[in-house]
Amino acid sequence: MVTAVIVAAGSSKRMGGEVDKLFLEVQGMPVIGHTWKTFDEHQLVGEIVVVVREDAQAAFEQLALNLPLHKPYRFIHGGDERQDSVRNGIRAACEESQIIAIHDGARPCVDQETITNTIRAAEEEGASVAASKIVDSVKLSDGHGRIIQNIDRTHLWSVQTPQVFKADVIGEAMKAVADEGIFVTDDTSACELIGQSVVLIESKNSNPKVTTESDLAFVSFLLQQ
Repeated sequence: MVTAVIVAAGSSKRMGGEVDKLFLEVQGMPVIGHTWKTFDEHQLVGEIVVVVREDAQAAFEQLALNLPLHKPYRFIHGGDERQDSVRNGIRAACEESQIIAIHDGARPCVDQETITNTIRAAEEEGASVAASKIVDSVKLSDGHGRIIQNIDRTHLWSVQTPQVFKADVIGEAMKAVADEGIFVTDDTSACELIGQSVVLIESKNSNPKVTTESDLAFVSFLLQQ
């Protein structure tokens, strides 16, 4: 059993005002609707856990009624930080779940092949992550807007989601994060604490995250393709 945990409990602070970026409409559907529908349609996914803010649950419930969903789903409330939301989502997975696929609700362009490849890699190696090779030149700054060092980009990757794990692996990793009281920026970082290697799976297509309203035009173009 594969459980998809869609993390959708953010505050959308970078959007400004009261705008929830996940409910901005693109190609006739809210951003989160595209994300949810993609995982619902994936043949390897058995159930979906959507991690939401408590004050936004009613909006998600209404959205679910308007989507052509086929897989069982449930809502769970998020925490103060993303890692707390992820932990809540993992705990909400059914007991039969062997693989946990964690995905940002604000990444609506992920394709079926990437989901499949990350799941298969996690089944074999324990953990995997969708990623893209860094192609731009990378510089280290002095913190005041000046370059102090050129960074070799040969082995540099930008990680995305889905980040997929065997259930016992991510459970142990997130427990280590909680026990040590540290902050991690993504779920694969937690694996470092338990010595779990993570396989990089190259995203064949663009898989951007909607962060500001200016991202919508590009996302709209990708979804239209």
